[in-house]
Formats: sequence, C-alpha cells, structure tokens
Amino acid sequence: MSKIGIFGGSFNPIHVGHALIANYIVENSDLDSLWLMVSPLNPLKEGSTMASDYHRLRMTELVTRRMERVITSAFEYDLPKPSYTIDTLNALQAKFPKDEFYLVIGADNWCLFDRWKAGDEIISKYHILIYPRRGYDIVIPEQYRDRVAVVDAPLIEISSTQVRERLSQLKSISFYVPESVEKYIIDNMLYMK
Repeated sequence: MSKIGIFGGSFNPIHVGHALIANYIVENSDLDSLWLMVSPLNPLKEGSTMASDYHRLRMTELVTRRMERVITSAFEYDLPKPSYTIDTLNALQAKFPKDEFYLVIGADNWCLFDRWKAGDEIISKYHILIYPRRGYDIVIPEQYRDRVAVVDAPLIEISSTQVRERLSQLKSISFYVPESVEKYIIDNMLYMK
C-alpha cells in the first residue's frame, strides 16, 4: 500500500511556489509520492488567461520530472466534467484500491471547506494535509484531528495570477517560475497580449 498525496490545481502556470510546497511536503511527511493533479479547463473560466490543458500539463511535467516522488497527473482529464474533488478521490480509490489518498490543500481552501461538495465525506474517507497561506488561520475541529493535519510548509507569496499579469505587461518572470517553464511560456507565447 502506498500513501499518495493529491495536490490539485489549474497550474496556470505552475510556479516556484507550487514546486517548493510540493518538495517540502514529500520531504516532511510520510507520503510515498505526491501527484500534482492538473485540473482540466473549466468551460466557465475559458478566456485568454487560461492556457490549454495540453500546455498546463507540459509545464507541470517540466517541473516534476526534476523532483523525487512528485509526478504530474492528468487523471482528471478523463473524468466527467465538472469533476469535484470527491469524485476525483473516489475514482482514484476505485482505480487504486490498495493505496491510501491524502488531499493536499492550502489554508485558504480549508477556510472554505464547509462549502465544498461532500466535504464531510472527503474528511471521513481521506486524510487532508493543509499548508499555510498568509492571512488564513488554520483551525482544525477536535473531531477531525485524526484525519486532518497541518504541514508547516514555508509561506509562499507567488501566485499564477501574478505571473500571468507580469507576462501580459511584458515583464520578466525570472525567479517566479522555473527556467524551463519560462522558456516554454516564451516559446509558445502563452499569456502574452
């Protein structure tokens, strides 16, 4: 049995903050691996600021191929849309019944967790690892403390939105994204007006 962390997101684009958090989690938890689960394009969010599923997946692969025990996953691409987290986790458990899945989310998402579809079911069936985000206090009710834990990862002040805004203004994104991702974005003229 493997313990697998699921760190989902649009990764639009993946940046050094994603990589730092992923690396910290695999080095400081008992997870066997961490899957960066690239979410498929949401038809309601289509627009010039969203790179295609293909490009977001390729950029994420450029980062994870240099990391130990961190892999890129397109698992959600084959699920019915929209795919809610509970649907993804249940589908993963059905496909890999011997493995144990851990949901990795930021403190911002934990603060909204009561609004998630089937949040109680997620907590009852899966473990949750929460990493800190500035401005969000992490409060775990007593009854969840055997299923929900905080990972004391470093606070990262970089967002994909900042990266896209810098690109749209033709500003440098060096040090915001790994060099391979910067080259990929420029070569494919992503996010630039």
